[in-house]
Amino acid sequence: MYVTGRVPLLVALGAVPVALLSIAGVNPWLSAAAWALLCAAATLADAAAAPDPRRISIERKLPRRVLLGQPVLADIVIRNDGARTLRGRFRDAWQPTAGAPTDRPAIVIPPGESRRFGIPLLPRRRGELASRFVVVRSDGPLRLAGRQARIDAPGTIRVLPPFTARRHLPSRLARLRELDGNTSVQVRGQGTEFDSLREYVRGDDVRSIDWRATARAGTTMLRTWRPERDRHVVIVIDTGRTAAARVADGVRMDAAMEAALLLAALAARAGDHVHLLMFDRVVRARVTRVDGPGLLPALVDAMAPVEPQLIDTDWDAAFAQLGALASRPSLVVLMTAQDAAEAARGFLGSLSALTQRAHVLVGTVTDEKPVLPERPDAAEVYHAAAVERSSRDAAIVAAAIGRAGAEAIADTPEALPPRIADRYLALKAAGRL
Repeated sequence: MYVTGRVPLLVALGAVPVALLSIAGVNPWLSAAAWALLCAAATLADAAAAPDPRRISIERKLPRRVLLGQPVLADIVIRNDGARTLRGRFRDAWQPTAGAPTDRPAIVIPPGESRRFGIPLLPRRRGELASRFVVVRSDGPLRLAGRQARIDAPGTIRVLPPFTARRHLPSRLARLRELDGNTSVQVRGQGTEFDSLREYVRGDDVRSIDWRATARAGTTMLRTWRPERDRHVVIVIDTGRTAAARVADGVRMDAAMEAALLLAALAARAGDHVHLLMFDRVVRARVTRVDGPGLLPALVDAMAPVEPQLIDTDWDAAFAQLGALASRPSLVVLMTAQDAAEAARGFLGSLSALTQRAHVLVGTVTDEKPVLPERPDAAEVYHAAAVERSSRDAAIVAAAIGRAGAEAIADTPEALPPRIADRYLALKAAGRL
């Protein structure tokens, strides 16, 4: 049961007859008590006369997936299975991060009929959005009170990473087509295969001259090479405590996902096999043996529900998992933090064994260095000092990563994804992948 705003108004209206009766000599306290009892009786009677809100059925029509920050309409169909017209309001119990409106839509549903309502949502957090029930209020005939019921109607929507780094993909694909087509590399490397023969022109590398073809053709012929396909690219995203650090407007792991998606889309177009592992002490997500158009949907679907864990990552166990993804990976991209050397000791100790089997890139999301005003306050000075200290510690760890045989790439959330993609293309062009 619930009461509406009409009840206090009704009680307030009793001041007029109580005042008139008191002038006529009637005890005002007795008149007030009688009026209060009358209002209470009317309220209870009105609530009892309200249609039963439990005699309704609810059906949801929801999209299965939506991108973070993308508006979506969640449809809900309410059917009145009772014998009386239902008048009242309802509230769909979405969690706060769904971005649902706070108002309670009014409903008027005759018996045996149904009404469809659209609830606009604007997801503000990646993962699973859920609404477990709908609360329905049925007004009485006098609108003084009514009956309330909670109707179980579970519904979920998976909010996927937004992949804002997609805007960098067309330019990188153009460079990939140029690398794989018109300008095949002329120097053979570990990651190249024979493409074609063409006539030698001044400026070409003489090491690529094919002497047998030259003898047959009577003119100097040159071998060209193209980047080899079917290489295995393994992306490992650290989901430990360092992934929960705030960087810019998000957490470090969200920016790592953007870099992973851009690299995966580029490598898939290049004909390579992409594997994903999200790990701290256990596997949080794994995608392997998925190629072609289904790769990106599989990646974002696996990434969506993963959240950082406030525990240290077991890098020995993480690297042991790589063998289950690809026995001989050509490129391993580790998305983790380059924190102080003391905190990265376990990671650095396990890294050297991995660099002997594959080319390793270590990507880290960092804060952009603030620009201090002419007269900074204390908070701005301390913040700048903290960022500078973090940058110095990251440089020390980056040097240790280089000594272990890997490459360290650190940049802001917006700049890191294209930098990793560019490094992948550079390795392709150099024949090292």
